[in-house]
Amino acid sequence: MNAADDHALKKLSAADKDALIARLWHDLQDERARPRELERRLALHADGPAQDGGELLKRLQMAGTRKQPPRQAPAGFGLSLGRALDFVSARVLIAIAILIALVFGLDFAVGRYQQYRLGQKRLAELRLQHAAYEGMFVEVVKVAYEPDQKSYRLTMKVTNVEPGRPLFVMQSPVRVFEQIGLSWKEVPSRDPDGQGARVINLADAQTFESIFEPNLAEWTELIPGYMHIRFEANSLISERSEPDDDIIDRTDRYYVYLKPHGADDNAIRKRMHTKGDPPVYLPMPPH
Repeated sequence: MNAADDHALKKLSAADKDALIARLWHDLQDERARPRELERRLALHADGPAQDGGELLKRLQMAGTRKQPPRQAPAGFGLSLGRALDFVSARVLIAIAILIALVFGLDFAVGRYQQYRLGQKRLAELRLQHAAYEGMFVEVVKVAYEPDQKSYRLTMKVTNVEPGRPLFVMQSPVRVFEQIGLSWKEVPSRDPDGQGARVINLADAQTFESIFEPNLAEWTELIPGYMHIRFEANSLISERSEPDDDIIDRTDRYYVYLKPHGADDNAIRKRMHTKGDPPVYLPMPPH
């Protein structure tokens, strides 16, 4: 009892204190009688199914008051699962590493193959350039008067310097230009047989001709009594008879000084201070 309860008791009269003590005694007797009554009732029902039910009730009560231990996974199971995950992770890493190695290997192989193809293409181009320029020689053989007293016959020769190397040439008709002033004017030219462009298998050497007619009334006279003429021969060259893109376009230009029909040879000799008959043409190196 605390101080407040002690103060309240001091205020009670003697009769009130006696009544309070009697009431507390009766309450204590009632509390003691309740367990004995409960035991008596349980003893009356101790036999038969009730006994089993009571026993079951006690077991359930005891089971309810017990603490269930936490369920744990078997140690062996956890260890096996960890090893399995490690094994799967290792296989995945190995597979990724192999895949990366294959990708790099494939990229390296493709790069090497492309370099090889580019090298082969470059080598073929160099070989074709050598065959088209160093391996083929074109020259002016002769320029002569035609009987019609106005035209000329040009004879050119093309030679395969390396006969063992196959060389196919598509030769176009030669174009002829005559100089007037500082410019060049094209004059009529044709193939004697009336052919256009033709393909030849150049095994060694071949000649071809063109007929042309310098018909300009006025022309540039760089050498006394001679016209200045330019020949232009266009050729498509390959090492195969049916090429794809392995073709080289070659253009050859040749310059000559050409004596007109009916020219006065004595006047030319006097002006050039030479003896003998002036030739029909005077060749010049290509330029």
